[in-house]
Amino acid sequence: MFCLLMVTLPLAAQQSDTAKARKELAGVREEIAQSEEQRKAHLQKLAEAEEQLKASDEKLADASRAVNEQQKALSRLAEQLTGIDQQKQKLEVQRQAQQVLLAEQVKAAYQVGGHDYTQMLLNQQNALQLERLLTYYQYFNNARMKQLTELKQTVSELENIAATHQSAVAEQQQRVDQLQQQKNDLANARTEQKVAVKTLQDLLAEQKQQLAYLKSNEKSLQATIDKLKEKAALRRQEYKGKKQGQLPWPVKGQIVQKFGASHGGETSASGIIIQAQAGQFVKAVNAGQVIYADWLKGYGWVIVIDHGNGLMSLYGHNQSLLKAPGDEVKAGDSVALVGQSGGLGRPGLYFEIRQKGSAVDPMAWLRSP
Repeated sequence: MFCLLMVTLPLAAQQSDTAKARKELAGVREEIAQSEEQRKAHLQKLAEAEEQLKASDEKLADASRAVNEQQKALSRLAEQLTGIDQQKQKLEVQRQAQQVLLAEQVKAAYQVGGHDYTQMLLNQQNALQLERLLTYYQYFNNARMKQLTELKQTVSELENIAATHQSAVAEQQQRVDQLQQQKNDLANARTEQKVAVKTLQDLLAEQKQQLAYLKSNEKSLQATIDKLKEKAALRRQEYKGKKQGQLPWPVKGQIVQKFGASHGGETSASGIIIQAQAGQFVKAVNAGQVIYADWLKGYGWVIVIDHGNGLMSLYGHNQSLLKAPGDEVKAGDSVALVGQSGGLGRPGLYFEIRQKGSAVDPMAWLRSP
């Protein structure tokens, strides 16, 4: 009996340990399942935040583009009105001169006659004198008719000019009203974008995913650059720009991120960030062709220009783009508007110089500020 008891106790202990191990394993599996669900939920939230940011960037770009186009239309209208005013002044001077000339002709005709034209014909005075007077009268009459016709035409042109001016002024007022509404839309879009940026940044901080997010963005950018490098190689465009240290700045402002700046110790910045006012024009640093103009994760609205011989310039975090792929640009042309798309905390321009696909320090190419 004692021996049986001695055998039974270890077996029971062993069974208890097995049950405990099974319970612990089930607990671990449950934790893994919960962790996986939590990971999926975090990824879902992150994806939703990214989509919200992209949507707000697109809305802001549309509003910004509308404001920019409206301002250009108003500038054209202002030039048109200036031209109309100048033409009106010219026609007014012409009208006054025509009236003076017509008055002088009427006065001269009266002085030439000096007596009753009908009575002169009835009396049939000296034939030569009569013929001479008739010739004078016909000359002055033709001149008066010509001046009257020209004066009538001038008055008609003045009336048309006045109607055109009135129409242009009405259109100008309408566009001013539209511009105000579009500026309101732009302000609302900026507010939405700031909310989207904060939501994404807070979520990345909460999940401690900032570094992973930066790496993912850098990988996406490099993949895009590699494709553009292949396209640029096929074009075989020759570089005809300035040498290193001579390129103009794409925008004026303070550098808030230097080339090679550390991002958590495991990755570094491939470009610089120049802090600038939102809506400021971004200028092409050199002549070339636009080979990319689209929204890119982490960099917002990006435009890339191929300058030839493997040299490219990249402009990111823009508010909106003013050029499309295939457009030829000259140095100093406006290609975008400064913004903070793609999740940038404050308005600024992300700027890169790439040589055969590899990022190089832009400061080596830009002239001293």
